[in-house]
Amino acid sequence: MSLVRLNIKGISYSQTQSGAYALVLSEVDGTRTLPIVIGAFEAQSIAIALEKEIKPPRPLTHDLFKSFADRFHIIIKQVIIHKLVDGVFYSSLICERDGIEEIIDTRTSDAIALATRFLAPIFTYENILDKAGVYLKLKEEDTVDEENLVLGDLITETVEETSYGSETLKELEKQLNEAVENEDYELAAQIRDEINKRNKK
Repeated sequence: MSLVRLNIKGISYSQTQSGAYALVLSEVDGTRTLPIVIGAFEAQSIAIALEKEIKPPRPLTHDLFKSFADRFHIIIKQVIIHKLVDGVFYSSLICERDGIEEIIDTRTSDAIALATRFLAPIFTYENILDKAGVYLKLKEEDTVDEENLVLGDLITETVEETSYGSETLKELEKQLNEAVENEDYELAAQIRDEINKRNKK
């Protein structure tokens, strides 16, 4: 079976499961997408790993795994989503240490959270894409450029819309620092996006 490389297209609030998110993967050389339902913690972890500006003050679980692996010279070479049973995706981490390769079973959400930190490619098999892939054309404004991916673009329905019209830039920057210190990354993303909008004017 041939492997198909996938990219992270985006994360959106799940319309079918309360408190869950839909991680959308897209094939690199094609138009099919693979939506995978994941939990809120994993969605946040993936979004933070892709975010360029917001850094958590303390390491998240997947950051700890990355630090641990780096310390002991373990690398993740790739992630393979290798099985789909009753709507559940099964994945493997292909790891290497001292030239010895190991395969570790993992939840798909954890595998992708780690892949983003190790800059490891994500693959699935052609038959899984045939079975679960969909041809999904996002609206123009929903298209995500992975190089400029931001947390606010990914998780858009977890916080209420807030108007920052009355705050100055200095006040917004203070609120941004407080939100990061409190590990409220969704709020931090909203404030950061407001600051960026003002700076572009």
